[in-house]
Amino acid sequence: MSQYVFKLPDLGEGTVEAEIVAWHVKAGDAVVEDQKIVEVMTDKAAVEVPAPVSGVVLSVTGEPGDKVPVGTPLIIFEVSASAAPAPATPQPAAPAAPPPAAGAPVGVHGARIMASPANRRRAREAGIDLAAVRGSGPGGRILRDDLASGVRPAAQSAESTTEIKVIGVRRVIAERMSEAKRTIPHFAYVEEVDVSELESLRRHLNGALIAPAPALTYLPFVVLALARVLESFPQCNVLYDAARGVLVRHRAVHVGIATQTPDGLKVPVVRSAGTLGLWELAAEIRRLSDRARTGQATRQELTGSTITVTSLGKLGGIASTPVINTPEVAIVGLNKAVERPVVRDGAITVRRIMNLSSSFDHRFVDGYDAAAMIQALKERLEHPATMFIPKV
Repeated sequence: MSQYVFKLPDLGEGTVEAEIVAWHVKAGDAVVEDQKIVEVMTDKAAVEVPAPVSGVVLSVTGEPGDKVPVGTPLIIFEVSASAAPAPATPQPAAPAAPPPAAGAPVGVHGARIMASPANRRRAREAGIDLAAVRGSGPGGRILRDDLASGVRPAAQSAESTTEIKVIGVRRVIAERMSEAKRTIPHFAYVEEVDVSELESLRRHLNGALIAPAPALTYLPFVVLALARVLESFPQCNVLYDAARGVLVRHRAVHVGIATQTPDGLKVPVVRSAGTLGLWELAAEIRRLSDRARTGQATRQELTGSTITVTSLGKLGGIASTPVINTPEVAIVGLNKAVERPVVRDGAITVRRIMNLSSSFDHRFVDGYDAAAMIQALKERLEHPATMFIPKV
């Protein structure tokens, strides 16, 4: 027998380190070649690393939340002398399991708790210690009904607390939001839009749907209109390269779609949105959002946006102050569309109104230009036929 030391591989695109999100093996486990052994994260993308050899795990390095430089010995295997190690090829991660509840064994520090990501999340939200739950599923796997018997340490005392380590996507979100607010002077602009005609068109088109075409929300209309408007406001379709002190203006409009997922906010990217038709946009937005929510989105699908659109859907409220997705210089947020009494031609009538909440990097986008861009977007949305014309 001999030992094989597996080092954290180069995951591409200049990656110098990765964060350990979850171990799938522990010391003493027998593994086979290509079995998933650890999930790591670089930037936004989660990657599951397979075993390069078959053997027995002797030790692992690091715990969830630790950042490990590329080339660091990550795991040591005991292998047969004839075993020939194969190069590890990281694969896009399946939906990442949330970190175990406080007090639960992790990695080599205890027996592995068998529970689905959904049940781990339910336990964490309910304050249940999974280590105290007896699983009734195969091999002691914890099922949803088993959680009813779980211990809720947070309920024992008003003074008790639960510590949750900030790792994975949530850590990336925290760092990016902090950096955006620290370095970018945000200029916020809110405008109300009469979407009555847009709603009529949306309902008409949805009434003529032929499966499997996705039902239209406001989002593809807004993305289409935004792509048209940015032809006249290219200064808002820009990335700021702070290291070089250069603004990189893009001709193509790559729209980031802020998407809430079980792991936190992710921003999949609709590339060259201006070249897509309405139905193509709707299908691509749905495809990318579904992949982001299920943890299947690739690094390519999660990077490269030049402007972001965010929507809280039915929770949209009256107004919001979206945080710019650095290194972009603009973000547009959709608020809830509701019927309101308004005055038109001297008479009170009921119209469907939706507010647009936007933020701009005031270093590079003047207030006048920001307001003019949103007014142009409003014009397209209030007269939806114009959004199908490149320039008006």
